[in-house]
Amino acid sequence: MPDFTAHRHPVLAVRCPDCGRAPGVWCRRPSGHMASDFHHSRKVEADRVFIDQHGPDASILRDGDGWIIDPRGRVGIRPQPEQLALF
Repeated sequence: MPDFTAHRHPVLAVRCPDCGRAPGVWCRRPSGHMASDFHHSRKVEADRVFIDQHGPDASILRDGDGWIIDPRGRVGIRPQPEQLALF
């Protein structure tokens, strides 16, 4: 099970579908040089795995030098039904 809090960036928790780099290893360009950003497919895969693992409401937050997972992260920013009532 990928640990999204164990790496410098949460996307590094999954293997890159494009360049095949292992979890924890930055993406590489076809030339072999380190990419300046993650491949789009790796970001999509990280999102998919994170949601499968933690649910659609969870979020990951920076905590000093590391990361923490807030299982109710998105719930706190969405208006709740009782907040939408006019009277």
